[in-house]
Amino acid sequence: MGDLPFGVSHESAAQVAAKIRELQNQQIQIGVVIGGGNIFRGIQQKASWGMERTPADQVGMLATLMNGIVLHQALIHAGCEVRMMSALDCPTVAEKYQWEKAMRYLDKGRIVLFVGGTGHPYFTTDTTAALRACEIHADILLKATTRVDGIYDKDPRKESNAKKYLTITFQEILEKKLGILDLSAVTMCMGANIPIRVFNFYEGSLLSTLSDNPQGTLVTMD
Repeated sequence: MGDLPFGVSHESAAQVAAKIRELQNQQIQIGVVIGGGNIFRGIQQKASWGMERTPADQVGMLATLMNGIVLHQALIHAGCEVRMMSALDCPTVAEKYQWEKAMRYLDKGRIVLFVGGTGHPYFTTDTTAALRACEIHADILLKATTRVDGIYDKDPRKESNAKKYLTITFQEILEKKLGILDLSAVTMCMGANIPIRVFNFYEGSLLSTLSDNPQGTLVTMD
């Protein structure tokens, strides 16, 4: 969104694309799960005016296609090789998600954008990301946020004495029910032993999340 109250900032899209390109330049295989919350978030619509959760989530999933189109074009403009795959059938906009084809694209060094969520309501972007991470055998799941710079024991925006974790286990997150990550996503990554790094997107580069002195919080088995 950039500084906009909602919708898409082209400047922000270009900034996201530039950060992703840094990873591709290092020959790192990249899958990106796109959210749609800046355009439409289903659970908020249900809470605000009683819209049924299923159609609200369907609108949210369609919003991820719109965000995906913008990022797809920004990545192409940045000189990246990129493919967009959707869990929802929308053949004039994106390829239908197929696991084998996605793996071939990744092996060829293409960035793969995953849009359309899981294709089903009641699943968050976190859960979608964890699902795709498991499917493509990801080495790590990077959760970029603009709200905080890692995982805290309480909301640092409200509590001045909030403690930041540099590392934390999956089990601790589940036991403490820390809200920065969807607990279904945590459980899925724990089962597949895929570490998660939570970090602020605007602090440093994406490469820094994989460096010897990484930013954010790392979630692991132990």
